[in-house]
Formats: sequence, C-alpha cells, structure tokens
Amino acid sequence: MVESSGAQAQAEIGVIGGSGFYSFLDDVTEVTVDTPYGAPSDSLFIGEVAGRRVAFLPRHGRKHHLPPHRINYRANLWALAAVGARQVLGPCAVGGLRAQFGPGTLLIPDQLVDRTKGRVQTYFDGETRADGQAPNVVHVTFADPYCPVGRSAAISTARAGGWDAVDGGTLVVVEGPRFSTRAESLWHAAQGWSVVGMTGHPEAVLARELGLCYTSLTLVTDLDAGADTGDGVSHEEVLEVFAANVGRMRDVLFDVVKALPADSERNCLCVNPLGGQEPGITLP
Repeated sequence: MVESSGAQAQAEIGVIGGSGFYSFLDDVTEVTVDTPYGAPSDSLFIGEVAGRRVAFLPRHGRKHHLPPHRINYRANLWALAAVGARQVLGPCAVGGLRAQFGPGTLLIPDQLVDRTKGRVQTYFDGETRADGQAPNVVHVTFADPYCPVGRSAAISTARAGGWDAVDGGTLVVVEGPRFSTRAESLWHAAQGWSVVGMTGHPEAVLARELGLCYTSLTLVTDLDAGADTGDGVSHEEVLEVFAANVGRMRDVLFDVVKALPADSERNCLCVNPLGGQEPGITLP
C-alpha cells in the first residue's frame, strides 16, 4: 500500500538503513515522497516501534543499486524531515583502522572526517531550485557533528543489551565505491582515526542544516587494508559479517528508538543550527 499523506504517512524518527530493519514489522506503510532535490533512494517505509512512528529509508535502495557516491543524500534527509522525523539514526558498515576494532565491533563515533570528493553537502548553495525558491548562503556550526543525546542513548542501550559499544571515535568517510589502498588505510590510522566508511557523510551535515538530531552507529565488518596483513577487504567479507550482526543491530536500533526523547523535549545543539540566519527557502 502506498500513501502520500495522512496520519499513516507521518513519523517522528528516521532510520537510514536496509530492509532488514523493517521487513518483519506488521502494518508497514510504503510512502513516496517528492523533494525539491529529486527522488530519495527509495520509498519511505513507516511503521511502529515501541509505540513510536518510525520512517525507514534504504540508503542504497531496496535492491542495493546505488553506490555510495551516487546516493541523493539531500533528497533522503529532506524526505525524512518532510514526513515529520526530527531525530535520525544512521547505521552503517565500516572498516576498523585499529586492531582492537575488529569485526563485530559497534562504535558510536563522536567525530567525523570528510574525504569525499564530489558529493553535494549543503542545502544553502545560493542556487535557484526547480521550484523557484533560492536558498541563501548559510554557514552552520559543525564542530560536534553528532547529536549528544542520540549518542548517549545508543551507547547505553547497546551496553544494556550486552553489546559493549565503543564510546567515541572518528569516522572518516571516503568517496568509494572502491576500498582503500594499504597506504591510504595506514595514513588514516596514523591520523588517529578509528573507522572508515563510504556513507554517513554528507548525511550528518545535511541533517544539521535541517535541525535534525543525527546519530551514527557504525558496525565494523572488517579490518581495513592497512590494519590487516591479509589480502585486503572484500565485498563478500563485509556482507558476511554484516549479515551475522544485522539482527543484533536491529535490536539496538529499536531500543534506541524507544530511548530517544520526545520531539517536544529536544534541547540539544541540533535544534537551532542556523542561529538566526535566514535560510531563504521553506524548510520541511
């Protein structure tokens, strides 16, 4: 069933992840959302978790047909905000840059390094959109890229469920779709960074521009090339470890959904990112 309006098409929390996170829910509504930036990766799938309406969005599309550098990140975050989501959870698979962050590690980063090359990462570029609205050039504070409340909820719920989540660390996001060379991986590790992935940015900054709380939950599926003496990372290895942990990750996500504050109680750094600057466009 496809809905485009009404109560069934509203949600308070967004989850950007795969179909494994919502496929077992009862009464899921598939919602198509149009945005000023084109179509998101897929429909939104809205259901109820712990008494809360949650919109799930397959980051790569339900058939995993979108590589990381071709995802329409602006449309994805806009679509979630358009249905009412004000807190977003972004689980993603990553490579560990240190030996102690081996496969199966859950790390909740508190910092981000952007090493992507061609991704549009702002709504405020001053360019007139197809609908005739023209955004102003706006600069948002991004010193702390993740919601502190969401991070705390993710760490505490994971640990309560028996998964000793790593509290803090730096996620470096690369363009992809290839994996890193050993030299790149060694350089990332030498900078003191913790894990490397291909998604998670510009999701975080786009969420900030829209005033959304964004929390990244990174699942280590492999040791990156520079942290391992084997043949390097393979796609098959990533899929195997992710599949072995998807149920565990899903349980954590649903526990975090339950633990997040109500929208009316949000008072974190994410709520007023523009600080009085005029966006020039109507935000969702």
